[in-house]
Amino acid sequence: MQSSTITLHQTPIFQPKFSSFPPKNNHHHHHQQFLVRTNLLISPKMASSSSSLSGYFPIRSQKADSLSVVNDEANGFPTLMDYVGKGGLNVGDDLVVLLSHLQYACKRIAALVASPFNSSLAKHMGGSAAGGSAESGRDVAKPLDIVSNEIILSSLRSSGKVAIMASEEDDSPIWINDDGPFVVVTDPLDGSRNIDASIPTGTIFGVYNRLVELDHLADKEKALLNSLQSGSRLVAAGYVLYSSATILCASFGSGTHAFTLDHSTGDFVVTHPNIKIPPRGQIYSVNDARYFDWPEGLRKYIDTVRQGKGKNPKKYSARYICSLVADFHRTLLYGGVAMNPRDHLRLVYEANPLSFLAEQAGGKGSNGKSRILSIQPVQVHQRLPLFLGSSEDMEELESYGDVQQKVNPGYEV
Repeated sequence: MQSSTITLHQTPIFQPKFSSFPPKNNHHHHHQQFLVRTNLLISPKMASSSSSLSGYFPIRSQKADSLSVVNDEANGFPTLMDYVGKGGLNVGDDLVVLLSHLQYACKRIAALVASPFNSSLAKHMGGSAAGGSAESGRDVAKPLDIVSNEIILSSLRSSGKVAIMASEEDDSPIWINDDGPFVVVTDPLDGSRNIDASIPTGTIFGVYNRLVELDHLADKEKALLNSLQSGSRLVAAGYVLYSSATILCASFGSGTHAFTLDHSTGDFVVTHPNIKIPPRGQIYSVNDARYFDWPEGLRKYIDTVRQGKGKNPKKYSARYICSLVADFHRTLLYGGVAMNPRDHLRLVYEANPLSFLAEQAGGKGSNGKSRILSIQPVQVHQRLPLFLGSSEDMEELESYGDVQQKVNPGYEV
């Protein structure tokens, strides 16, 4: 893995950002200031509950036309650390420490992705993007992929809680710490090819317990075997979506929960507790420009649902971002199916963590024939088709049988 000596930030990333809006006729009310909390995302469930919004609700000043937001951290919006700590899910001290370092890494990546200077990063790195190869199964890495990978590795080292990191950007897993209780698998910056067009990107991660029964092996061997655990053994998984809001969605085996980055404090706050994917949606997400390369079963399924002739009598709409995290995030909230029917997505870094989140939200993850979390990985960069979504939509899709695309010409974009 190549290193970068770029100074990414000259100033602190997350300074409190408040905007002061003097009301009209401000010569009468110059003493009034209105602090606006930015980047807040309210879930429909929370919006329907006045009590849950007691900490953040818009009010109209009687003396002014400006909108202000009342800030009360104590009511309704616990932070990520509060939510997973002893006052909430109580996932255990070790996992809380690990998550604290992971969320810090993702805040740094969020700032990097949003930086006006990221397009010039390749020049500063001398075009030294690490090359993927057919043997390794990796794609050619872009400069932002490399820097994001280093940010995550640095944070995991600092946590003291991680024995092994396996990354989509590295040929083989890295042994970090003999005493770390966890193994972390990650795709540091999924969708980076779209970044110049400001299309959403994301970080995906999964967490396993270290297999102590392998501790007698050489570092390289035990690092590999620890990284090839079945997805059914995941302790936690999540993704961070870098979009109009920065959202961290995670599960620790007791539901799927989403947290939105509050730029005024630098905290992730709970905005989507206990997400439940609708049992049936009305959206399918796939690159149907590849329609004529699909097998008959998949073509028939798509033809059926978009005509409204499936088990759902409504005609389905197509929504495809070509950013896995973004397409999955929308599917998680609205229902339907997000898919890539060819052997393209990675079992260890993408399919397992996202399938874990889907199942914890009441949905399903499949390769078109079998449950993703039941597949035993045999290679760290192993690829497969991936179908994620609502339980009823997934069952209907799988009933068509022949949905895996075998024609795989290696499309260039």
